[in-house]
Amino acid sequence: MKKISALIIVSILAVMLLTACGGPQFECEDAIGCVDIAPEDPVRIGWALVISGPNETLGVDSQRGVEIAAEDKGKVLDHAIELVGEDSLCSAEGGQTAVTKLTSDPSLIGIVGTNCSSAGEPASKIASDAGMVLISPSNTAPSLTNPDKTWNPGYLRSCHNDNIQGAAMANFAYNELGVRKAATIHDGSPYADQLQQVFADKFVELGGEITTQEAINTGDTDMRPVLTKIAVTGPELIYYPIFIAEGGHITVQAKEISGLEDTILSGADGMISPDFIAAAGDEANGMYISGPDLAFDNPLGQAFLQKHRTKYGEDPLSAFHAHAYDATMMLIAAIEKVAVQDEDGTLHIGRQALRDALYATKDHEGITGTLTCNQYGDCADPLITVNQIQEGEYVPVWTAD
Repeated sequence: MKKISALIIVSILAVMLLTACGGPQFECEDAIGCVDIAPEDPVRIGWALVISGPNETLGVDSQRGVEIAAEDKGKVLDHAIELVGEDSLCSAEGGQTAVTKLTSDPSLIGIVGTNCSSAGEPASKIASDAGMVLISPSNTAPSLTNPDKTWNPGYLRSCHNDNIQGAAMANFAYNELGVRKAATIHDGSPYADQLQQVFADKFVELGGEITTQEAINTGDTDMRPVLTKIAVTGPELIYYPIFIAEGGHITVQAKEISGLEDTILSGADGMISPDFIAAAGDEANGMYISGPDLAFDNPLGQAFLQKHRTKYGEDPLSAFHAHAYDATMMLIAAIEKVAVQDEDGTLHIGRQALRDALYATKDHEGITGTLTCNQYGDCADPLITVNQIQEGEYVPVWTAD
């Protein structure tokens, strides 16, 4: 009897203690850990984007998409949203430095970034190894979601895969422009190298000829030697899906090379920027630029555009602001899905549970379309458009089926 009475007393005391403490204490059973957010603390989301240097408009454009998403959402389960950012530049070193710094903060829940695939390759591994998620608005290199290449289990993207963009541009060149001979230029980055290769493979498959595939280095300013080499092969079109500064030099200098006076010039979304228009000047008129369709003719897209104009006093700068918005909203939706909330408002977010929720994203209505993620993190609802530069404006002229 004494033992039974003692057990009853212990049980009563345990119940009283749990009641006084607000109920059973949360125990993290997540395979890679949990983030605990106190009642008055914010939900902290990071971004790693290129916000300095010649490609800064690409990152500022995405940063604004993240900021508008955070403002639109307001709070996450009654917690304010705090954004923490780092400049990832447009390089492997920049991506490594930025994401290493962000992942050193255990209170950070996830990261939106990077812009450039060269930064994304090391960043995706660092984020994954740290147990975090990294959602890119503009890493388009196919290797990043290829399990046989550089895919990592904490990585996803809301933008298209360049397997789609490269094929679309080849179809446009061959079937719409009637081009039968083309050359390519890349800068050695995962983005440019892989995109031009997809273009080349598809162009040959369609019946065209790739006369040469040439490379430059980031930072090169004299493109005449490589352009002269290309001219000898007699292409009707050159596709150089590189970035702003080097793309500007090629565009200006191509017109100086004998044999290229009438050659069609074309690039990709890394050159959708007012800075490219300024760098290339009048020589850019008439060239073709592939990239995501930017019409966003839906209520969410139209509201975003108005908010952007009101907040920043101008239209978006580049091609991936909406993808950054959608990436941020996907992350927030996953947080809300998996978070465990105590009676006092404390949040507990399992890191593996968050990954699983993101990969399970299905029919997420975003600015860019309806997003559904596959098992390797490709989430986009991709639609590729080819623009022609006319008097300094990117004018849509063709959209892939």
